[in-house]
Amino acid sequence: MTRLRSRIAERLKESQNTNASLSQFSEVDMTNLINFRSKYKDAVMKKYGVKLGYMGVFVAACTKTLLNVPSANARIDGNSITYNDYVDMSVAVATPTGLVTPVVRNTESLNIVQIESEIARLGEKARNNKLAMEDLVGGTFTISNGGIFGSMMGTPIINLPQSAILGMHTIQKRAVVVNDKIEIRPMMYLTLSYDHRIIDGREATMFLVGLRNLLEDPSRLLLDV
Repeated sequence: MTRLRSRIAERLKESQNTNASLSQFSEVDMTNLINFRSKYKDAVMKKYGVKLGYMGVFVAACTKTLLNVPSANARIDGNSITYNDYVDMSVAVATPTGLVTPVVRNTESLNIVQIESEIARLGEKARNNKLAMEDLVGGTFTISNGGIFGSMMGTPIINLPQSAILGMHTIQKRAVVVNDKIEIRPMMYLTLSYDHRIIDGREATMFLVGLRNLLEDPSRLLLDV
């Protein structure tokens, strides 16, 4: 095992042994988000030179939701709970040597284009094995996108000392009921794995519902409603 692989294994097992881990699931209709991206991706690339993907919107939506559900953005320190009034988002990136989670800092103060730009910068550093320790520490919440590899559903392991992690999965067209009619919609399953010592089912559900509402109507991110 490489030193990185060994450290990853150690951290994952420590998380399993420490957390009272539980997972909840939801699904999101990606129709409006797909249309949003298709409408603006060329303009964003032309003006900013940044590829507009889905991750920037997910990070922005998670950030807004975390500020409304602070326990999901907190951590346990001994017998105390530390609540963060900022969001440092760890974004899981697969590299040839293992999975790493570089951190996008203060996402509550960044717009979607700025988030995408920072994700691209960190992803390039990760692929070139140039991430520094300061790029990897201090995250308050993690997003892991298994969907890019075709994952339909899974339960990601919490990234210590954080208390929750969101798993994104592949987009698949499925038959769903919309206004009492069956329609074909692009759907994505979401997983929230969380530490039940600090986050109760009520808060986990509030997080997933709030996140789904923002993703299904991304214009709400711009209007702050």
